[in-house]
Amino acid sequence: MWGMVRIGVIGDGAMGTLCGCMLAEGGAEVVLWSAFEDHVREMEKQGENRRFLPGRRLPANLKVTAEAAELPRDAAFVVSAVPAQYLRQVMKRLASQLPPAPLVSVTKGIENETLLRPSEIIIDVLGRRTVGVLSGPCIAHEIALKLPATVVAASEDEALSSAVQSAISTPYFRVYRNSDRIGVELAGALKNVIAVAAGMCDGLGLGDNAKAALLTRGLAEITRLGAALGARRATFAGLAGMGDLATTCFSPHSRNRTLGEAIGRGRTLKEVLAGMEQVAEGVATTRSAAALAARSGVEMPITQEIQAVLFEGKSPRQGMKDLMGRPWKSEEEDN
Repeated sequence: MWGMVRIGVIGDGAMGTLCGCMLAEGGAEVVLWSAFEDHVREMEKQGENRRFLPGRRLPANLKVTAEAAELPRDAAFVVSAVPAQYLRQVMKRLASQLPPAPLVSVTKGIENETLLRPSEIIIDVLGRRTVGVLSGPCIAHEIALKLPATVVAASEDEALSSAVQSAISTPYFRVYRNSDRIGVELAGALKNVIAVAAGMCDGLGLGDNAKAALLTRGLAEITRLGAALGARRATFAGLAGMGDLATTCFSPHSRNRTLGEAIGRGRTLKEVLAGMEQVAEGVATTRSAAALAARSGVEMPITQEIQAVLFEGKSPRQGMKDLMGRPWKSEEEDN
């Protein structure tokens, strides 16, 4: 069936390119849109995305373009792979040219100004539209090498989740379904904040015990916020929550962990960002997460300390000391 299907992809980063490659590998005809004509020409010439996904050849049935009008009008769905803080402007730019198809977001972030999740931004700009999300532990570099990975497709519309599951699953990429779009999306965004903290642990040389505690307590606080915002707690124990959190906090390919490690070693946020070509979503998401926690009356001590380190001049070591010095409490209070 999928050999007759056309699918659009918005975004030329690692995840957008990877999704396009896997969808094409499954037999779909894929059109990948980039905002940058020079990058399109580069990918066409080289036959791969050397900037963001080197080594993974672009299939013959994947076309790259800078012309949104070339996105297939009869697309089964369109994958949105645009960083959260740029998503609104991209959707506004493409609104009149997008196919009338469901959108599937792979973005992991929360918009600073509105505190909206990516799927909410899409609906806010485009109006009523069926939207799903694809999230989980998926370091693009590893999947590009066809190493095994498992993620989750989430939507209130099970037909969309099933379509995504069928279209993008491969022998090395397994997709589960989930109806909790809120939880899957929040888990994917908030884990990046904890990953920045995990990187700081590495940079400070605090050891495995500290990092394990950080992940455990980080999962507790993002679950608290998710539940307050209408997500199911169980979602945070699944692939989009615990699974993605573990991968992002430990992988040497994680941009958020790497950024945190550099700051833990004494570099400033400005210095680290200046040397990064791709977006570390955890930086902007820290502001959004702290604002959502304050608005919802949810305690998120790790997130608050990361905000203080990133934006208020606090040292990572002092942040660690302040977390360890908090008043004693029962672990059962989180339940």
